[in-house]
Amino acid sequence: MVMATVPEYFGSMVFDDRVMKAGLSSGIYDSLKQTTQGGKHLDLSVANAVAAAMRDWAVEKGATHFTHWFQPMTGVTAEKHDSFIGPSPDGGVIMEFSGKELIQGEPDASSFPTGGLRSTFEARGYTAWDPTSYAFIKGKTLCIPTAFCSYGGEALDKKTPLLRSMEAINKQALRVLKLFGNEDVKRVTTSVGPEQEYFLIDKDMFLKRPDLIFTGRTLFGAKPPKGQELDDHYFGVIKPRVAAFMEELNEELWKVGILAKTEHNEVAPAQHELAPIYSTTNVAADHNQLTMEIMQRVAAKHDLVCLLHEKPFAGVNGSGKHNNWSIATDTGVNLLSPGATPYENAQFLLFLVAVIKAVDEYQDLLRASVATAGNDHRLGANEAPPAVVSMFLGDELAAVLEAIEKDVPYNAAEKTVMKLGVHSLPRFTRDTTDRNRTSPFAFTGNKFEFRMLGSSSSISCVNIMLNAAVAEVLKEFADQLEGVEDFTTALHDLIRNTIREHNRIIFNGNGYNDDWLVEAEKRGLSNLRTTPDCMPALLDEKNVKMLVGQKVYSETELRSRYEIQMETYCKTVLIEANTMISMEKADILPAIESYIAEISSVAAAKKAVAPAVSCGYEAKKIEKLSALVDIIDAKTEALEAEVVRLHTLSDVTDSACTIRDKILPKMAELRAATDEAETLTAKKCWPYPVYGDLMFSVR
Repeated sequence: MVMATVPEYFGSMVFDDRVMKAGLSSGIYDSLKQTTQGGKHLDLSVANAVAAAMRDWAVEKGATHFTHWFQPMTGVTAEKHDSFIGPSPDGGVIMEFSGKELIQGEPDASSFPTGGLRSTFEARGYTAWDPTSYAFIKGKTLCIPTAFCSYGGEALDKKTPLLRSMEAINKQALRVLKLFGNEDVKRVTTSVGPEQEYFLIDKDMFLKRPDLIFTGRTLFGAKPPKGQELDDHYFGVIKPRVAAFMEELNEELWKVGILAKTEHNEVAPAQHELAPIYSTTNVAADHNQLTMEIMQRVAAKHDLVCLLHEKPFAGVNGSGKHNNWSIATDTGVNLLSPGATPYENAQFLLFLVAVIKAVDEYQDLLRASVATAGNDHRLGANEAPPAVVSMFLGDELAAVLEAIEKDVPYNAAEKTVMKLGVHSLPRFTRDTTDRNRTSPFAFTGNKFEFRMLGSSSSISCVNIMLNAAVAEVLKEFADQLEGVEDFTTALHDLIRNTIREHNRIIFNGNGYNDDWLVEAEKRGLSNLRTTPDCMPALLDEKNVKMLVGQKVYSETELRSRYEIQMETYCKTVLIEANTMISMEKADILPAIESYIAEISSVAAAKKAVAPAVSCGYEAKKIEKLSALVDIIDAKTEALEAEVVRLHTLSDVTDSACTIRDKILPKMAELRAATDEAETLTAKKCWPYPVYGDLMFSVR
């Protein structure tokens, strides 16, 4: 049997441009392209033709159902399946799919998070086809990417505001480009390449850990003898079982047109990473949601579980999702590419300082866009940037901006040729910027890498805020520059003044150093450590004005997002607290007591044989464990009491602050005592697989 090559099966389950060109008339195809690229309204006759071609293609591929695939505020995707079948006069069925069914669906909106936008009894919601993102087949179902809104038209999803933000930055970027004489540019788009980190553990062990099942992270677990100290897992040889998973994962991703490119072991044991090639931002968001789903499905086939939580194991690196963001024209120009001489590239410098100003002025929004209960555990740890937003530009760009700020000539340094001391190895020039793994927002050559995003989150939220903030600054720049008599002087002054006003956000040093937190405070940068700390930024007057002004959100939609995020935070931690209490009562305390009884029996037997024996080892064990049992019991009761008190609070902000200030500290205290007890209890008596088993069992 001849195996298909990657080019042969790549995108085979996608209704992409190749399929549309083959299955649609040239007139229908051109009209659809004018809709997706030029903003033309979609005609129903075009929709009917596309629907018929889409149905025929999907049925030929074995599909029996279709679904409007959307991204509600739950953080995962949603789908309701309908079959293609319709009754025929002879008692059989025919396969039907109309343009109306393609364009619009009507799922029940009452059970999705709405943040008060909809009452439970107000059930009607709508899904609307996003023709800019290709439909694809998953199993036997044709999946049609859609937006999701309420009966009143409010966005109930993450795609709609993302598409709005892309329109906002397109509109303002075009204004700026026209000032430089770029009349041929018709559209500006942002692109993203989200690097996805994850853990793989054995499925049997996962099923023995209630905390992993219910919360996605371990709530207890003593540090193993070996963690990531030797850095031997990073880029190490991929183990056969993991390699088999990665091989099948690539195949499944490639079939649905996801450009999975890079795979490797990450720093922590059992941790890995996948990185795709860049895609247009809304397509990248769709693809990343699908990637996470396929990861978990493929892992199950290999008797593995893919953990996407930001901090599934304490004491080792957690998982992030590095959001590599760039902006380009439809003529193929990357607006963040410095070129050979960045000092002389005025257009690049203007877009660069626009991003600098946007990140500085809306740092609180960027921090809020990555706020989750899981990410709160990760940010500021040794593998993730701190909760302080700052920007890394590298030596050359920093020197260029300094020269402009001080109005002095820039002396360009020659590129350094790297000589490795071995004649057989090639010489190469060193990049003008290093990589700063400690920076939340780093310039990496022709793009910015935002490293604060958590591994389980949708990339939509951060890109909505980033697009909108940059669009707002570009609008301000265009307003200032349009109609000026001396464009060159006005441009120079604008770039220089922007650098002077916003250089506090630029930091090229070690973001992990505690001194930086002190310095950041002196600079006036915010350090929003937790979700309750940063979510109020969503309702800050400055931010509401910007987001509403750019038509990305309505004020009502912003308030709903605040309610949803805070409520999700509360529910997440409450589930964790209840899981801890259950594990202590049902398994951990009985296991420790049983071990104490076993040691006591051993001591009694030794005494019976040799009365003079001191049984010091057993006595010390019994004393330590008995004391810990009392501590664990008391702390479990204290945590339970706080949970009961939490239920008396009706305001979501009060609840979130109580969780931050009362419940999480009590959870930490309970864990510390339990983890100590684990180190003193025989492994055979401990009720759950320990860290060493979880992180080192996959071979």
